Amino acid sequence: MDLAWASILILILILICTWRVLNWLWLKPKRLERLLREQGLHGNPYKLLVGDMKELLKMRNEALSKPMNLSHDIVPRVFTYIQHSVHRHGKNSFIWFGPTPRVTLTDPELIREVLNKIYDFRKPNLNPQVRLLAPGLVSHEGEKWSMHRKIINPAFNLEKLKNMLPLFTKCCDDVISKWETMMSSDGSCEIDVWPFIHDLASDAISRTAFGSSYGEGRRIFQLLKEQGELTIKVLLKVYIPGWRFVPTAINRRMNEINRDIRASLWDMINKREKALNAGEATKNNLLDILLESNHREIQENGNNKNVGLKLEEVIEECKLFYLAGQETTSVLIVWTMILLSRYPDWQTRAREEVLQVFGNTKPDFDGLSNLKIVTMILYEVLRLYSPVVDLTRITHKDVKLGNIFLPAGVQISLPTILLHHDCELWGDDVKEFKPERFSEGILKATNGRASFFPFGGGPRICIGQNFALLEAKIALSMILQRFSFELSPTYTHAPNSVITLEPQYGAHVILRKVEI
Repeated sequence: MDLAWASILILILILICTWRVLNWLWLKPKRLERLLREQGLHGNPYKLLVGDMKELLKMRNEALSKPMNLSHDIVPRVFTYIQHSVHRHGKNSFIWFGPTPRVTLTDPELIREVLNKIYDFRKPNLNPQVRLLAPGLVSHEGEKWSMHRKIINPAFNLEKLKNMLPLFTKCCDDVISKWETMMSSDGSCEIDVWPFIHDLASDAISRTAFGSSYGEGRRIFQLLKEQGELTIKVLLKVYIPGWRFVPTAINRRMNEINRDIRASLWDMINKREKALNAGEATKNNLLDILLESNHREIQENGNNKNVGLKLEEVIEECKLFYLAGQETTSVLIVWTMILLSRYPDWQTRAREEVLQVFGNTKPDFDGLSNLKIVTMILYEVLRLYSPVVDLTRITHKDVKLGNIFLPAGVQISLPTILLHHDCELWGDDVKEFKPERFSEGILKATNGRASFFPFGGGPRICIGQNFALLEAKIALSMILQRFSFELSPTYTHAPNSVITLEPQYGAHVILRKVEI
């Protein structure tokens, strides 16, 4: 009798598992496809398990296999398959990421709605392997996101960032000094500035986040870079639940990197906690400010165990500090140098403004807010070479978006790079470098539309955007004070979206000393 019941139980479990797999692989995708087509959305028919991934990978690899000509028409290279899908199926279309449909939105009003309604349109549940790279605030939702944002926010207050100005200038000084030692007798040198800019941003986030030098943070940066490369490989494969437990070479290495980074950050955080408790913390770096804000939140709520960040969560936020603070700023600075190398008139105008505001002295906080031309240039670089090429959201319940009904379980792509390069939104000169389009600010340049969002938008707009722009202005000002630069004949134009949009083969320029 017991054997019979056991057999029945096993049969029931097998049927349940079979139903779930069948639903995941076929029934749910086909139901979602039918509902999307009823809304007038178009895309390829669903293919079992792989969806459009095979074709997406093929087109991506072909695009990245060779450099492009020296133009700003980068969408066909960095957003190949999405552009192909939009051309074929229309602006509001969908593609298949494995068994999950992803609707591409290009209407600014619909994009604004998605960015603002953060409880209807949430961040997708990250693949557990991807979460190893990008944990913390960026992946949280609901009350947890609100609490984390509230605790972290003081660290990025403009007044706090103002106190970090000497750290930013010290990092820039170190790089500039290296370049000066590389000058030949005629006061020039040809170098790839990308690794130097990468180191500058790494040094800056290390000093401003943890009060340590780049030497102490070097290992973490190298590990995060490797983790990012492995994450891209994971993202470009169909997600299979439980696959992360299979001891593949990639899985083993990703877990090993995660353990190493956690151990290093735990040690750093422990030291800062002890210093804070002993009244020895400087409170002029992001970690000290974060820990102080966290302690205050816990004390104000009577040491409630459900309030404040646990050590594990502080580690996650620190990983995010490192990753986002370094990646976004470094690519913004390097693309700005590349574009100013191509457009010497704008480089001259920017230098004249910097010298008018600062002379040959180090930048100060008040002067940075008066850099109108430099700000216009940075915005135009962010438009043409947005650090993140698209944002993704997901519906957790059936929702109406404009005239479109979206069922639960559908992903939504907000294609930043497509919107930034759309001639219907920006005009026929959309692929030209024209900083003057931002001469009266972002609102005027976009006519109030959600067509420019390099740092996201709505309540979840990037918490570190002021940090990135401040560092970029300081770095650019100090470089312009000391050097002029032009593209080297060896420069190869090849934007490549890894974690952020990088120059695939570096940024080779010719630097020349400027005599003030």
